[in-house]
Order: sequence, then structure tokens, then C-alpha cells
Amino acid sequence: MTTTTVAYRLGAPDWEQRSPVLIGTDTVIGAVFRWHRDWLALTSEGEHNLGRPEQGRRKVPKAAALAAAGHVAAEYAAGRITPMTLADVTAPVPVLDGPVPLLHPRMLQSRNIEAAEKAVAALALYRWKPYTGFPGSDNPWWQECELCGWQGPRYWSHQRGRNGAVPSTHRHPASEEFGAPAGCLGDSKVREAITAYQQ
Repeated sequence: MTTTTVAYRLGAPDWEQRSPVLIGTDTVIGAVFRWHRDWLALTSEGEHNLGRPEQGRRKVPKAAALAAAGHVAAEYAAGRITPMTLADVTAPVPVLDGPVPLLHPRMLQSRNIEAAEKAVAALALYRWKPYTGFPGSDNPWWQECELCGWQGPRYWSHQRGRNGAVPSTHRHPASEEFGAPAGCLGDSKVREAITAYQQ
């Protein structure tokens, strides 16, 4: 029995870190991305959880992404999935058009409500505006800095203070679009603007 394979590559990831799986010059056959510790594949047949990578391997995220992309390529070679458009596999930049839900759609379990409420309260305290529901600590969360207008993905695990300490005053990377310098307004101005740093 012979197995047909196709050459594939990963494209540039979007803000949610979804990497399109490409064959040829620009044919999109799906996307792969990490959600918490699992890797998922998004194809014409829907979203499939591919599980967790082996423990103890070096460069696991890159290897796991390539392994997940290999799964998508094998499904395409077997004729079980069809090409898609880049828009089908790319997360659009969120736009506020009403109330923001508390939880990301993949987090809709009652056990996540308390963590989400704490995270959203801390964002308000440190002057961040979420554009999407809470995705958990280790997934990208689109936010706006209320101090300078910068927008982009942040990870709650990087934003929250450690061991009861306040978060870092370095808020985000520089932004040409919003005119924000690296870290936002600078340490002293951030501390002046946010009451929680003054306590």
C-alpha cells in the first residue's frame, strides 16, 4: 500500500497564533494552533484536537506545529479535506460592537467564571480594555491600553503580577499605528496614571 504525501509549509501566524498550512505557492488547506497545551487543526471539516506533544522534547512548539501541519497535509492528500481561503483560517482583529462576553467560546464552563472575573477586574484596575472573552492564562487575548490606545494580543500569564506583586509597568511593545513607545508611556507616567501602583 502506498501513501500519498504533499509538500507543505507553515505560513505566518495571525494574532491568535493560528498558522495556515500551505501547499504549492499559496493554496491554504487548513491551519494549526495551540490551545492551552493541546494542538488543534482547523480544516474544511471543522476543528480537530490533535492532543499534546510528547514531554521532554526540545523545541516542542515548533515540532508540534509541524507535526500538526503534517496531519493536515495527510488529510488533504487522502482527499478528506479541501482547500480553504486564508480568511477561513485567520482570526480577524476584534472590533468592539457591544458588550464583551466574560469567557472565550472555548472556555464556556462554570469552573472558568471565577478566574475570568478576577482577570477582568485586574484589567480594569490596570487600565486595559478586553475586546474578547477571557481565553485562559496562556492564550492570546486582544486588548486595548487605555493609557495610549495601543491594541494587540496580550497573555494574562504575562500581565498579572507574580506572588502578590503588582504587574510590570512595561505594558506592551511599541506601536507605529498608535504612536505608543515600547512599554507604553514609560515607568513613571504609568505609575502616575494607575492608582494601584501608588498604594
